[in-house]
Amino acid sequence: MKRRLCLLTALAMLAPTDGWTQTPAAKGPWFGADLSFVNEMEDCGAVFREKGVKKDAYVIFREHGANLVRIRLWNDPDWTRYSTLADVKKSIRRARALGMQVLLDFHYSDTWADGDKQIVPKAWKTLDTPAQAQALHRFTYDTLMALEADGLMPELVQVGNETNGEVLGEADWGKRPINWTRNALLLNAGVRAVREAGEKSAIKPKVMLHIAQPENVEPWFEAAAKAGLTDFDQIGVSYYGKWSKYSIKGLGEVLGRLTAAYPGKDVILVETAYPWTLGWKDELGNVLGEDSLIAGYPATPEGQQRYMADVTRTVMQNGGDGVVYWEPAWVSTNCKTPWGRGSSWENATFFDFNRRNELLPAIDFMRPPAGPR
Repeated sequence: MKRRLCLLTALAMLAPTDGWTQTPAAKGPWFGADLSFVNEMEDCGAVFREKGVKKDAYVIFREHGANLVRIRLWNDPDWTRYSTLADVKKSIRRARALGMQVLLDFHYSDTWADGDKQIVPKAWKTLDTPAQAQALHRFTYDTLMALEADGLMPELVQVGNETNGEVLGEADWGKRPINWTRNALLLNAGVRAVREAGEKSAIKPKVMLHIAQPENVEPWFEAAAKAGLTDFDQIGVSYYGKWSKYSIKGLGEVLGRLTAAYPGKDVILVETAYPWTLGWKDELGNVLGEDSLIAGYPATPEGQQRYMADVTRTVMQNGGDGVVYWEPAWVSTNCKTPWGRGSSWENATFFDFNRRNELLPAIDFMRPPAGPR
């Protein structure tokens, strides 16, 4: 008992004292980052610094206000040893050691699933739809129970990542209409697995459904409801200027309508990012280039900071329940990726590669000045 009290006291001392109040497990608002790349970056020799001093990336984010870490999981990624169950366990342990909650992001693919592609895992490719639903249910349930066995049940679970298109699809399915009978069957199987795992745990994970770009969210959820996909707790939204037609104001208007249309559901900006430079450090070009810029927000550390402050304020003032930054620690290293050597995101991280990965000011979006919600 004494040891437990000491641990709780230590965690309490780590909690930020400014900004919105940090709250108990499975309650928001949530502020954090997708740190799925951190283990890999550290293995590749990356060093993160604050005021010139080397520092653990998870500690940096916790000390700057993070109460949530988002972590992705692929099914059977034979091209990498990261974002596997073993890697996810390592990441959750790091988050839990600092008292942060976890959002587990099931991609339901052996590689990246996103708004443009949802590629079926190779092990499920030849199965018919009922068998795929059963496999998706089993994978989700078994994963969560394996985490539960190690005391690592996540507080939040994404059933799919940016599922704009039909899940468990093929590479050429991106533009075809969704077969909602099939899509709802598959996603409901995942939702049911989360609920069943939660029944056997002290932690009852909230279920998130996640769509990329605000202009796609409302029609997707309307179609989902008609197809019988209604059992969820959270709406996750991605917003990137490169791929969205909407301004920050337009994002806020969508979030406001979502909170009104889905009372009792959490609405979270679960992915966003912005470049602090248009330069790069390695042989890979940047994903977020000049075509990602929004008027009034230059590609500078100050522009990135202003973007994150304004986006966060917009989310919260329109009834949102939090903001998560995508991959702020995917820095440049000498390691190879499927696209080449280095990172294609180093100009959108929170670490300045011109100053030995010194921390950038945008990280403080997680403890913004209090304002109306």
